[in-house]
Amino acid sequence: MCIPLVVRRSLSKNPNMLRTMVGTGLMLILILSYAVYSNTVDSEYYGYETTNSNVSLELQLEEEESADWYATTKSAITWINVSIQNAPVGDLTVIIESQGIDSEWYYSPNLGIEDADNYVCNEPQSDYSGLLDTCEYSTTHYIQMTNGSILIKGRVSLNLPIQGKGYVESENIENAENYVKSVIRDENKTRTWKISILDDGEVISSEGVEINAEITSHDFVSIEQFRLNPIQETVYSFASLAGCFFLVLVIPMMIYYSSIYREKRNEAIRLSSKNS
Repeated sequence: MCIPLVVRRSLSKNPNMLRTMVGTGLMLILILSYAVYSNTVDSEYYGYETTNSNVSLELQLEEEESADWYATTKSAITWINVSIQNAPVGDLTVIIESQGIDSEWYYSPNLGIEDADNYVCNEPQSDYSGLLDTCEYSTTHYIQMTNGSILIKGRVSLNLPIQGKGYVESENIENAENYVKSVIRDENKTRTWKISILDDGEVISSEGVEINAEITSHDFVSIEQFRLNPIQETVYSFASLAGCFFLVLVIPMMIYYSSIYREKRNEAIRLSSKNS
């Protein structure tokens, strides 16, 4: 018995099944078409782009031969990275301080580690801070260094896009652009960064110590309305629709064929028992 014949017999016995399948398919097509249209033509989301520039700080010594440096930044910053090498081996303390108005920043030893577990930095003051490791939010952070080298990563702003691309919801593109520019303007602060290396509370000598500090700064570049690719989304929609119909038809057909096979097998057993 071929599959088309079975399908025709099933439809002849259940004429409502065909109408249900066609109606469901048309409804899904309409819903998917409207979803693509609404996100292509009349989207309220806007994607914006900022610079994502890595800038090395020009560190200057507070005093000659003293491991005490400072630098000033005047930009909107997401990251600050400090690397120290060739420092004396021992229990040393690295102090990084940000001076200025609203100059707090975020730090955690897990920051920047891809496989860090049970860790979140976006909400350091959240209710679940007792269950997960979170970033410390302060102007000054104390980091222990034992092997003479360390890489320290800190988040300065959580409002700026890390990779230089972000999205906002707004009534029109003018309001969206004004909002993005205001966020960048609010984060554009003057900070003085001070980095010190201490041993038992005393600043060590800077002789032989290699230190580098780098920030990631952001400036507004462009903004445009978020749009889907209608052709691509249509292909995805029809593929999803075909997959749904495949699942809806295959499982009932498997059940149907298994029941037909079992019925034929039982009939063959009955006939063989009668003949014997």
